[in-house]
Amino acid sequence: MKQGRSILLVEDEQATRELMRTQLAPDFEVRTAGNGEEALSSVRTRNFDVILLDMNLPGIDGIEVLRQLGEDSPPTIVVSADGNASTAVQAMREGAYDYLVKPYSLEQLRTTVERATEESRIRRSAPSLKRRAKQSAHYGGMLGDSAAMQALKRDIAKIADTRGTVLLTGESGTGKELAARAIHEMSTRAKGPYIRINCAAIPESLLEAELFGHEKGAFTNAIARREGMFELAHGGTLLLDEVTEIAPNMQAKLLRVLQEREIMRIGGKTSITVDVRVIATTNRDLKKEVAEGRFKEDLFYRLNVIPLHVVPLRERREDIPELVHHFVRRSCEENSKRIEEVTETAMKALCEHSWRGNVRELENCIERSVILCDGNRLDADDLRLDEGGLGPARGADLDDADMTLRDMEKELILRRLNLTHGNRTRAAEMLGISVRTLRNKINQYRSEGVTIPG
Repeated sequence: MKQGRSILLVEDEQATRELMRTQLAPDFEVRTAGNGEEALSSVRTRNFDVILLDMNLPGIDGIEVLRQLGEDSPPTIVVSADGNASTAVQAMREGAYDYLVKPYSLEQLRTTVERATEESRIRRSAPSLKRRAKQSAHYGGMLGDSAAMQALKRDIAKIADTRGTVLLTGESGTGKELAARAIHEMSTRAKGPYIRINCAAIPESLLEAELFGHEKGAFTNAIARREGMFELAHGGTLLLDEVTEIAPNMQAKLLRVLQEREIMRIGGKTSITVDVRVIATTNRDLKKEVAEGRFKEDLFYRLNVIPLHVVPLRERREDIPELVHHFVRRSCEENSKRIEEVTETAMKALCEHSWRGNVRELENCIERSVILCDGNRLDADDLRLDEGGLGPARGADLDDADMTLRDMEKELILRRLNLTHGNRTRAAEMLGISVRTLRNKINQYRSEGVTIPG
């Protein structure tokens, strides 16, 4: 259990409460409450880093609990059932930090809680650090004062309060999602919902329902009406991550929504007007995708109203020291380690490394190095820069004369999945392929009896 990372879990259903507590307990101190009154009483008697608050509570409901917690409460993540997703959006307008809609994955739960604990840590920072932390948080947590980052932040400040659709381009791992969050947080929509959907992670057959929702009985297993991401993002921002992974038929439907600002649920008979600021990201050359017929030209122009580019880390190396210290501090807190110094030789090696995986690769490198470091000084020998990146892998010999190209591909994919603990999105980004391609490879390997990490 990590010290100083406490959660108040407010959930009236005992089975759900115990499941969530078990999922979070390895990394957090979890206290529970079965209703709103217990939750408010717990907050009055001790401090928490994060509150996980179910909306459908007996007695005082989640919205009222949120109001009584007030502005000085810790970051509060609201949890809503499918049928009450609009309540979650209302909670965001009442000041909730973030929300989860049931059913959600363990990865979604842990990622959202991790972000909230980082926000809580920033709020508790010493006054000398608060101004800088607040400034970085103002830009969605974007770190760096290089000329490239300053230019990007200036552009974000200029366009944040407009309605124009934004297209964020850049290599995987550069921080496009942070830029998207900064745009949302600096706009008048900041109190509205911020919804992210990874277009590559959702099968083509399910994407339409995820985006536009469905009516009860619209298809098999549609046992209740469900609002889609566009409805949930009403009054706020919708991030379409990896937009180039959308299939051509869905591209046409998305284009219509962007043009008319109306959606229709699957099985629905009436159009629903939505007020949503759309931000799209891609790590591909969209003009090339259009030229080669994989992406609709009309949709490209509709998305490319405000183009912003996030430069790779190798083009802003002066930001590396700040990023390193940030990741070292966070990794120490999360892993109960104490690193007092990053030596000059280590920092020099970090600043000169190629970082083909960009900021995400640097973050992974620092976390791995902190965990494996035996002392309280991080030296060049502790960095293991050849491990976990896109360079030569260690372990099984990929240069074995008996290995075919397909064998080498499979070995590399399995290594990346093992390194990311089965996180397909991160593994795909490290490999430089789409999540859809990775998913197809995994299904192929499983059919051959291969055990997949994670």
